[in-house]
Amino acid sequence: MPRAIQIAAVGGPEQLQLADVAVGEPGPGEIRIRHHACGLNYIDVYHRTGLYPLKLPHGIGLERAGVAEAVGEGVTHLKAGDRAAYASNPPGSYCEVRVMPAKTVCKLPDGIAFDTAAAMMLKGLTVQYLLKKTQPQGGLAAGDFVLWHAAAGGVGLIACQWAKAMGLKLIATAGSAEKCQLALGHGAAFAIDYRKENFVERVKAITEGKGVKVVYDSVGKDTFDGSLDCLRPFGLMACFGNASGPVPPFAPGLLGPKGSLYLTRATLFTHIATREATQAMADDLFAVVQSGAVKIRIDQRYPLAEVAQAHRDLEARKTTGSSVLLP
Repeated sequence: MPRAIQIAAVGGPEQLQLADVAVGEPGPGEIRIRHHACGLNYIDVYHRTGLYPLKLPHGIGLERAGVAEAVGEGVTHLKAGDRAAYASNPPGSYCEVRVMPAKTVCKLPDGIAFDTAAAMMLKGLTVQYLLKKTQPQGGLAAGDFVLWHAAAGGVGLIACQWAKAMGLKLIATAGSAEKCQLALGHGAAFAIDYRKENFVERVKAITEGKGVKVVYDSVGKDTFDGSLDCLRPFGLMACFGNASGPVPPFAPGLLGPKGSLYLTRATLFTHIATREATQAMADDLFAVVQSGAVKIRIDQRYPLAEVAQAHRDLEARKTTGSSVLLP
């Protein structure tokens, strides 16, 4: 029988259990896909710990690439034998085979390897909607400064490259000198080691006191207040994660004195609500990767059975670039 990782209770990495599962035929609007590689993302930790609750028991994982084995009635954009990749709900991609809704599963170009696709779908689509659709008042133009926290991770390294391709001056933060060099090597214009430097002071110095037009922040509690102080008037604070914990409640009135700032809590899943939107975003991602402007760096590979160690490494911030699970 196919194997899958499931959680029966929230908690630490020890809750990730490998089990045999039965996989049936796809119903209308569904696809059965055999996975070749699975991406690892911090949202998987949120599901495992219960920060983002699931009805248990449940599989986890949102990103995978493989080959379609069968499609259900009404599925016309894919057929059995097609290479495919996705980043979408419902969680459950930590498995060998699954049946799932087909609308957000995209046909994968032949020139992109399975492990590359698995490492880039959720992360790359996240960068796509942030840089292209989550923009400050007046938009973004070549030469504009943006601040990106945790820029040496899988999402961040894609962002460094894509921002450079757009002509943006991305200021990266990371937790060590080595990680800062990694961000710079992938296109960041500047890098700040937040463990040794005050990132607010450095951003002000880099921008000659003007601040950045937008902050992209997946860290949460530890960086929120400082990030607001990095923005220029009418700047945008774009929160898209909580790696250090959720941002505590705050008074929206403080956004006024800081420069009539804008704040959003963005999520990928709003943007991929339809097949057409998902495919358009994926095509943009596939194009920038196939052009060579964005290269997907995979620094960690784990067997599916070692997923608990993968989660420990991710939570300890020991990883760089992207990580994949292999069946």
